[in-house]
Amino acid sequence: MNMLSAVQLIPGVNSSKKQMCFDWGPGEMLVCETSFNKKEKSETVPGCPFIYIIRKDVDVYSQILRKLFNESHGIFVGLQRIEEELTGKSRKAQLVRVSKNYRSVIRACMEEMHQVAIAAKDPACSCQFSSQVSILSAMELIWNLCEILFIEVAPAGPLLLHLLDWVRLHVCEVDNLLADVLGSENPRKHESFWKLVTILVLQGRLDEARQMLSKEADSSPTSAGMCRILGDLMRTMPVLSPGTTQTLTELELKWQHWHEECERHLQDGTFASSPHLESLCKIMLGDEAALLEQKELLNNWYHFLVTRLLYSHPTVKPIDLHFYAQSSLDLFLGGESSPEPLDNILMAAFEFDIHQVIKECSIALSNWWFVAHLTDLLDHCKLLQSHNLYFGSNMREFLLLEYASGLFAHHSLWQLGVDYFDYCPELGRVSLELHIERIPLSTEQKALKVLRICEQRQMTEQVRSICKILAMKAVRNNRLGSALSWSIRAKDAAFATLVSDRFLRDYCERGCFSDLDLIDNLGPAMMLSDRLTFLGKYREFHRLYGEKRFVDAASLLLSLMTSQIAPRSFWMTLLTDALPLLEQKQVIFSAEQTYELMRCLEDLTSGRPVHGEPDAQRLQDDDIETTKVEMLRLALARNLARAIIKEGSLEGS
Repeated sequence: MNMLSAVQLIPGVNSSKKQMCFDWGPGEMLVCETSFNKKEKSETVPGCPFIYIIRKDVDVYSQILRKLFNESHGIFVGLQRIEEELTGKSRKAQLVRVSKNYRSVIRACMEEMHQVAIAAKDPACSCQFSSQVSILSAMELIWNLCEILFIEVAPAGPLLLHLLDWVRLHVCEVDNLLADVLGSENPRKHESFWKLVTILVLQGRLDEARQMLSKEADSSPTSAGMCRILGDLMRTMPVLSPGTTQTLTELELKWQHWHEECERHLQDGTFASSPHLESLCKIMLGDEAALLEQKELLNNWYHFLVTRLLYSHPTVKPIDLHFYAQSSLDLFLGGESSPEPLDNILMAAFEFDIHQVIKECSIALSNWWFVAHLTDLLDHCKLLQSHNLYFGSNMREFLLLEYASGLFAHHSLWQLGVDYFDYCPELGRVSLELHIERIPLSTEQKALKVLRICEQRQMTEQVRSICKILAMKAVRNNRLGSALSWSIRAKDAAFATLVSDRFLRDYCERGCFSDLDLIDNLGPAMMLSDRLTFLGKYREFHRLYGEKRFVDAASLLLSLMTSQIAPRSFWMTLLTDALPLLEQKQVIFSAEQTYELMRCLEDLTSGRPVHGEPDAQRLQDDDIETTKVEMLRLALARNLARAIIKEGSLEGS
């Protein structure tokens, strides 16, 4: 089973003539052709004048594999929350349950991918899906073996039972064959009858094999005696049943007696007249030559290994597994072919070399999902505590960071990546900060999601950065209210000043404010910048005027000018706003306040720059301005006279 991901060819590039240069990004790689060539003068014109973007983690874009990522995320988070106080059997049982949950997710994806491969009309697509099924199957095979050896830590005796289940689960063609034979009119005469019986014996499914032999005995009186004897041997084969008090020594003694009995029948020629039954007896004796004759039915060396152990060394100890595994691999391949990546991974597992398993899987598999989750689980089993990497992080964290980085390349799976970064104590926070800044804020809903994540983790700089981006987008779309609220949330005084200026400019052009609710409810936020304070207070002036609270409105207007909060460019607007108050029947501004307004007007008119050669528009603007100034002076003089008379009469009384 080839697990390696396909080589990606770049169209238009001749690598034998030109060299390539590349640059890694967080989730992609830029590749282009260079003009550099050591051997000979290179052509000045590039053969391929394009820059290609190659995605690092293409699997995140698979619809079916996304289910794998989504489902396993929940299992991962649950695992991180397992009570540390749990020890011994209860903790081990929980970790085994987590492992089985991961495997069930892999199998569910494999089943779905298999159905899609069958339904695919395009042969290329079907082939691609079938290839993915093979990879998922290999992943589940490796994970299951690691579960038996590293998590279950099965001792001698139960170890073989687990390995038998492992083989039966992954060599499942026999079930289809069994249904096919039993469903036929005469199973005994079915062309695959003996093939089926042999496979059942090879898998240690001796009860089912006996039932098939009873059909042979019923229909063939000549072989009935032999079938009965072999059936009895199958029935009496000692096996360690779960939950029994039988010791390994007792099992070994019983097995030795049973083995001798099988050998005696073979030596006596009990099955000599039936090559099929004789072959089955040899298999049950663990005869290597007889087993290797069934290479086609065994399919692979690890099936050969487990069958060999079942009939030769049923009480094999975990420490001895790698000797039998290596010899089984050598015998099965017979020097005709070299081991594939999957073989090397399984061999490393049988050697109990966890780090080699992880290393080989990292090389062979096309994404980081498998190694990240398996390593995390093994780390919870306290199996990787001593293994730190030279660049500051341990193996678990390094692989989780790589996996999470790949998720961030996807438009929606990035949300899963956040939790993986959260559970990396050393470099997770820094990595999350770097990746979250690169998320394209395509919609406000997505931006709010990102913002909420940052706020929950007190990522102040990122919150400020996101709010500034959203504020700038809102300004470009002329949504000033939204822009102002984002700049306040970002606590960005400069941008709040800019937006406030836009509000004031709009007011000057249109004579009214937009987003009144926001401005009316600024509260303490208006202290962020002087301009924002002015905007809030100026709006308050209009509210007071609208409520006919003229004295309060006048005091506020004057304080805005004298306190220097109002921009000088806005003074004329403020003085113009004072005109209706100056013209009221009752005196609103006192004499002292009127003097202040006069001083402001004189400061404004005396400090006005002298323009060069005036054009028609400027002359017209100047005329309007001059008229405003004259009107203001007249109104102020009239108000001053009224105020002095009023104040004098009050003093006299």
